[in-house]
Amino acid sequence: MNQSKWIILAIIITCQLIVVLDASIMVTAIPEIGRSLRMSTTSLTWVQNSYILAFGGFLLLGARAGDLLGRRRMLVAGIGLFSLTSLLAGLAPTAEFLLISRACQGFAAALATPAALALLSASFVEAKERSRAIAMYSAVSAAGGSVGLILGGFFTDFISWRVGMFINVPIGLALVYLVQKFIQKTDSRAGRFDLWGALTSVIGMTSLVYGLVQAADHGWNGLETWTWLAAGIVFLTAFVLIEARAAEPIVPLRLFANRQRSGAYLGRFLVVCGNFSLFFFIPQYLQNVLGFSSFEAGLAFLPFTGAQFGMMYLIPGLVQRFGNRNVLTAGMLLVIIGTLWTSQIVSLQAHFFPLMFILLAVMGIGSGMVFQPLTFMGLSDVEPKDSGAASGLINVAHQSGSSFGLAVLITVFNAAGYADQPSKLQFAHAVSHSISGSAAFVAAGLVVSLLCFLPVRNRFQRHVRSE
Repeated sequence: MNQSKWIILAIIITCQLIVVLDASIMVTAIPEIGRSLRMSTTSLTWVQNSYILAFGGFLLLGARAGDLLGRRRMLVAGIGLFSLTSLLAGLAPTAEFLLISRACQGFAAALATPAALALLSASFVEAKERSRAIAMYSAVSAAGGSVGLILGGFFTDFISWRVGMFINVPIGLALVYLVQKFIQKTDSRAGRFDLWGALTSVIGMTSLVYGLVQAADHGWNGLETWTWLAAGIVFLTAFVLIEARAAEPIVPLRLFANRQRSGAYLGRFLVVCGNFSLFFFIPQYLQNVLGFSSFEAGLAFLPFTGAQFGMMYLIPGLVQRFGNRNVLTAGMLLVIIGTLWTSQIVSLQAHFFPLMFILLAVMGIGSGMVFQPLTFMGLSDVEPKDSGAASGLINVAHQSGSSFGLAVLITVFNAAGYADQPSKLQFAHAVSHSISGSAAFVAAGLVVSLLCFLPVRNRFQRHVRSE
């Protein structure tokens, strides 16, 4: 890989890192944000969800915008807007201002992220280079969440949670300059935006997640809960119908004709449903039960982060030797084992070191083995005209998995005995159940991978030859 390609890869990875960081950088700061802006527990969940839902919901529109207006142009526009909205979020005087700024941040990230991944695909065409580039990109995408916990905890304890937003501004401005200097301008082309498709997907997913949050807050018997859930289903159904009939859809349904790609999207969604939720529940457990500070709770994820980044260098060789499917399966098994074991040791008597430390490293190794194969499979055999949409779907699966999984597992958390002012024992018990739910999501992802990536044709051919 020559120097110019290393520079391009570094720019793309840094763009991805800052947008992924912002999905988790507020987690360890949540108690302090609640105190400084006088936000209730329910309101605080939207510090995360307002960003994640706007990010995931508009990703497909962002991918389409990159196809039509040029990917470099959309990357510059997205990072520039992200810098501005980060500044506004850091200056937020009220809870409402913060939530609106976070949603605008998510929209900006949705413009930048698919453009970055599509540019990576276009810049690295040789198989070995592409595999290495995707491995590094996937490691950053997956480990960025735990890095965000560490940075968020550090800023909260030693400076202010607002610095987690302000830091994006100089980084974003530097990236805007570097993108224009080192990445070649990409062509725009004529076409139409599928605005109705974008709106129905955003409204549908937001309604579904809001309904789940209402269920966590008020139970499953409330009319409001089922109204929002029904609205989510209706809008998502409308989205599919619109995409089937649109002349230029933001999600060409032909992308799902390939079983391997469909499995990669669904598998990623399910794994992230479980994986991201760990970043929410474990830091809260460490702070509320074991008495960690915000920064200490972030540092506790170093074994996870270190193991995941370390796997970045090993994955290309492992994939070359054992294949994507076998590496993916082994990684998911490690995540499931580590997550289930963690759910069993979460208690008042638990100590972080050595067992939880080791289990976080095991989960980090497993996660590091999962996302590169899923990214590779999600982009496999995609026609150039659909590369933006395929890149967008990968990120949609990632972000929607974050918000959906968290919303579901918060209901598990409440159902397991959570109260407005829970005792440490109640809190630990509820976290244990939620982490078990995380393992169930990853197990479902494993089932999807085994079904969708199984070489049925080869098995059939061997059977025929044996007869």
